[in-house]
Amino acid sequence: MRILVTGGTGQLGRPVVESLRAAGEEVRVLSRKAGPDTVPGDLRTGRGIDSAVAGVDVVVHCATDFFGRETQLARTLVEAARWAGGPHIVYVSIVGVDRVPLGYYRAKHAAEEFFAASGLPYTIQRATQFHGLVRGLLAGATRLPVVPVPRISFQPVDVRDVARRLTALALADPAGRVADFGGPEILTATELAQAVGEASGRFRRIVPLKVPGETFRAYADGGHLAPGHREGVLTFREYLTGRDRM
Repeated sequence: MRILVTGGTGQLGRPVVESLRAAGEEVRVLSRKAGPDTVPGDLRTGRGIDSAVAGVDVVVHCATDFFGRETQLARTLVEAARWAGGPHIVYVSIVGVDRVPLGYYRAKHAAEEFFAASGLPYTIQRATQFHGLVRGLLAGATRLPVVPVPRISFQPVDVRDVARRLTALALADPAGRVADFGGPEILTATELAQAVGEASGRFRRIVPLKVPGETFRAYADGGHLAPGHREGVLTFREYLTGRDRM
C-alpha cells in the first residue's frame, strides 16, 4: 500500500512510520518543513496537501493542533482526499473526548464527527494518554519540595503500542470508530508522580489534592479512562527506565 502519515515526524508519527515500513509498506511522511524523507505540506493553509495525498491508498492522520483547529486540519485533509479519489483515513483521537469538557478534547471530538460525515472511508481510534504526556505533566512538579497532584488516575499508553494498532488499522478495511485502546495499568497521579520521582532520583513528599471544576470532576469520574481496554504492553515504569520488552 501507499500510505501517507500526517505529523509523521512527531511523537506518535515517528513510530507509526517505523511500524508501517517494518510491515513493508510504502510510506510518505508529511511535514511542514522540507527535509530528507519527507513531503512538504501544511494542513493549516492547505499548501502542498493535494500533492501529498495524490495516489495514496491510506492516510494515517497523526497531525494535531493544540489550539483548537482540529476541524480545520480535518477539512483540509478531506478536501484533498476527495480530489485524490477517497483514500481510507485513519484518525487518532483520545479516550473521553465526548465526556471531558476540555477545549482540546472538544476539538478532537468535532474532528471525529467531521470525518464520519465526510463520506470518505474512515477509521477512528481513540487512545488513552501517552506516557510522554503524563511524564511531562509530572516531571516539573517533582522539582518542588512538595509535589501537589490531583486526585485522579491515568491509564498511560506507549506510543509504540498505539503505532502497532494504527498499522493494523491502516492495513485493514475502514471500520468507523473502533474500540478504545488503553494502557496496561490504571494508576493514581500519586503513584505516577512517585514513579517519575524515583526514575529521576528525586524523592519528594506527594500531596494529593481535590481540584474543583467541571473538567477535573470529569477526570475524577474516569471519563478519560478505558478500563475494559488494556491492550497496551509497555508499563509506565518500563517506559521511564527505557525498557522495551516488545
